[in-house]
Amino acid sequence: MRDLRIGQALICAVVAALPMAVAQGASSSDPKALVGAWETKWTDHNGEAWTVMAIVADGFWAEGRYRGDEPAFAMAAGGRYQVRDGTLVLTYEFHSRRSDKVGVKDVHRVRIDGDALYLDDHRPWRRVDAGVPGVLSGAWLISGRMRQGLMRRRSVDKSRKTMKILSGTRFQWIAYDTATKKFMATGGGSYTTKAGRYTETVRFFSRDDKRVGAVLPFDYALVDGEWHHKGKSSRGQPLHEIWVRR
Repeated sequence: MRDLRIGQALICAVVAALPMAVAQGASSSDPKALVGAWETKWTDHNGEAWTVMAIVADGFWAEGRYRGDEPAFAMAAGGRYQVRDGTLVLTYEFHSRRSDKVGVKDVHRVRIDGDALYLDDHRPWRRVDAGVPGVLSGAWLISGRMRQGLMRRRSVDKSRKTMKILSGTRFQWIAYDTATKKFMATGGGSYTTKAGRYTETVRFFSRDDKRVGAVLPFDYALVDGEWHHKGKSSRGQPLHEIWVRR
């Protein structure tokens, strides 16, 4: 089967929620009906296994593609989206392979057949979750980080961003700059929240594939709408961050 073009993965993932929206009487143009995580897998002509994980939340989307049973990172892309009467408009904020896509709008249509979603008759996607049960589902920007015992706040209005986007069970973080169009890094996988503990299981990491499979537990709390995130990084270093919703 042919490899998916960059962006097709996200397009399929976003509108995969439309059957549920129709079943529940929601408008296909309602962004809330599209929230969730989506996944597609295939094997190419060389026998390589591929997976694409996509997350849609709060008017933003992100995808991560990786290869193999012991995943090797391949690419990431994402940004803002809008849906109008079955037409999906994607505006890229970051792209790990093509910086020229940043700021560009792509417009697409899709076909839904029962629980299956197709874009131009490509392989179907499966729905992973609909934005539940995770209490942290949404799109977040980092706004503070502890350094040398002091919490140092940063503006979320700058072009350089670190975004974390979560569905009900999946997460992805991305560091990028919309002004320079530079992509820095990303990582993602699955997560759980229980009794003040937020635990990530890494499925892909652009900087070091050897960290795939790592389980990272953190303490978390929602304080005045901000997400306080505390524990140790994938390198074992102390970490204390504050995130705000986009």
